[in-house]
Amino acid sequence: MHMLIIGAAGMIGHKLAEKVAATGMIGDRKVDVLTLADVIEPEAATDFDGERRVMAVDLSQGGTAGRLIADQPDVVVHLAAIVSGEAEADFDKGYRINLDGTRMLFDAIRLTQGYVPRVVYASSLAVFGAPFPDRIPDDFHLTPLTSYGTQKAIGELLLDDYSRLGFLDGVGIRFPTICIRPGKPNKAASGFFSGILREPLNGQDAVLPVPDDVRHWHASPRAAVGFIEHAASMDTARLGHARNLTMPGVSATVGDQIAALRAVAGDGAVAHIRRQPDETIARIVAGWPRDLDTARARDLGFKAETSFREIIQIYVDDELGGVLPSEPASPR
Repeated sequence: MHMLIIGAAGMIGHKLAEKVAATGMIGDRKVDVLTLADVIEPEAATDFDGERRVMAVDLSQGGTAGRLIADQPDVVVHLAAIVSGEAEADFDKGYRINLDGTRMLFDAIRLTQGYVPRVVYASSLAVFGAPFPDRIPDDFHLTPLTSYGTQKAIGELLLDDYSRLGFLDGVGIRFPTICIRPGKPNKAASGFFSGILREPLNGQDAVLPVPDDVRHWHASPRAAVGFIEHAASMDTARLGHARNLTMPGVSATVGDQIAALRAVAGDGAVAHIRRQPDETIARIVAGWPRDLDTARARDLGFKAETSFREIIQIYVDDELGGVLPSEPASPR
């Protein structure tokens, strides 16, 4: 089986590729050919036992989508996007990459006769916008309040329609905010949710731009990879025409996050958090979902963590070698 990961140089794409290389599988299907594509050459899965192909391409450029699916990969994982803050700051770039690139990919598949791959599309909770109920049901109407959310919502509708017409077999995943993201901060407005944990766990200062009572929906990078694995191999007949799903996660306030950090790493770690209000980030986050009803996704076999302390432990296991840090020194 041939698997294509678009956006393989990003955090989730890299981890997914590494998991495929380690197991040789995606879900219950054996992967013989693994193609990794991104705007820069992906470095993941160098130890993959099968045929590994790497492409440095821009999906939003004409002709790229056709090149990517020329060999008709069986599973296409579409993760390529610019993040929320960047899409909000640069309107044209956001629509070119997040919407035009998606449409060109779907159309390249549509125009390839007899080719109906499984397409896993990375969507976002940003498709929902206030006002919404305290607990948002899976079928709540799409009212995004950012350009990024609008771009993802349009992609969801395209996925539904192209699947309905038999051009592709799509599953859309509305990812929770992924926490704790390893590595350096990115331009996502949600980046501080990881930063206020990751940096203190590594003895570094972190900026908290919103109040402690801000509540949001989270899952770990490990859960994110699991979502994709399941979406790539599940029976999509159970989805009907509603191909997009809100993924399970943990509803937690910033205060809950900090309490979990204290429980794992002590007061010294918490002391690295500096409160520095940012009105722009606070405004963006205020329009995001706080709690969701994900019974449909859970009934279909998707799984995530059940506590924030579990999310922190996964970061310790996967990124710090499984060793809980001794209490980091308080900043001077």
